[in-house]
Amino acid sequence: MSRKPIAIGAIATLVAGLATSAYALDLSGKTVEFVIPFSESGGSAKWANFYAPLISEALPGKPTIVVKYMPGAGSTKGANWFQDRTFEDTQGTVIFGSSGSTQFPYLLGDPRVKYEYGDWNVVLASGTGGVAFLPPDLAGKMNGLDATGLQDTDFIWGSQGATRLDLVPLLAWEMLGMKVEPVFGIKGRGDGRLMFERGEANIDYQTSAAYLANVVPLVEAGQAVPMMTWGALDADGDIVRDPTFPDLPSFKEVCEATPVCKTSGEAWDAWKAFMIAGFPAQKMIFLPKGADQDAIDTYTNALNAVFARADFPEISKKRLGVYPQMTGKQATATLALGTKVSPEAKAFVLKWLKERYGVSLN
Repeated sequence: MSRKPIAIGAIATLVAGLATSAYALDLSGKTVEFVIPFSESGGSAKWANFYAPLISEALPGKPTIVVKYMPGAGSTKGANWFQDRTFEDTQGTVIFGSSGSTQFPYLLGDPRVKYEYGDWNVVLASGTGGVAFLPPDLAGKMNGLDATGLQDTDFIWGSQGATRLDLVPLLAWEMLGMKVEPVFGIKGRGDGRLMFERGEANIDYQTSAAYLANVVPLVEAGQAVPMMTWGALDADGDIVRDPTFPDLPSFKEVCEATPVCKTSGEAWDAWKAFMIAGFPAQKMIFLPKGADQDAIDTYTNALNAVFARADFPEISKKRLGVYPQMTGKQATATLALGTKVSPEAKAFVLKWLKERYGVSLN
């Protein structure tokens, strides 16, 4: 009889030791700032506010996680701020949410970029999609998937900037022969949606989380009509329909149905390269430079615990859509996908930006 309590005690000690190993970073009583370099009205805000309470519950000590918005310069302001943070200073109390609009200036060599993704430590990579939509009267100009009927319309669109994630729709619309005049300088995609709702813009797109939350009600009210998604990648690297919106055509389908648009050649190759960099690797969470393995493992284990929740598939589908949520080696591989494009694609886009918008990054 005397051995049983000793055995139980040994097991308890072992479990406690495992827990300490898995969660070496104790955040009891702490507040974690989840910094988003955009305004509070866009897809990144929806994504961050979805994850914040779930991560809080899963982290050791259940710290309060506060989403902090730091818009400016198309997200480079917030990214530059994060570059100056170190794990030694923050001790796991600052995490950063990157987006495709943060990755593209980095890819294109924007001189405002002072940040280096190689210094940061990725703990989550979230894929996403994007949906373009029109007012009902203009949607009627499409002939099935053929967008030729839209070519005589003067479109106005609220954009964060041609070197941001917005270059994916700008290039797509141009390939379709559409005349879309961007109003640059908005602080987040949510501000572009508000321009559409106020009638100041007659075309828009939103990433999936924001589309599900804010545009689906407009569609249901008859105030917007989806035009297409940017699509998704299959196992062979081909563009296919977005799994969150299987009833909507992809840009590839609309391009194939529109005579002026081609799904081969320099423009298509560049569009596809930047679409891949911007959407399958669309949003990521980072710890700052200098984070030790214990901290990385703590956040990784917490995120894996979030994914293991019985209700996660249902709640994530409603809020984020149907996309991979990745940690560990998968997240690292996705980071590489989102921060590299071919020299040919980069050269094409830099030339296009200069010729079309007078933007020179040299």
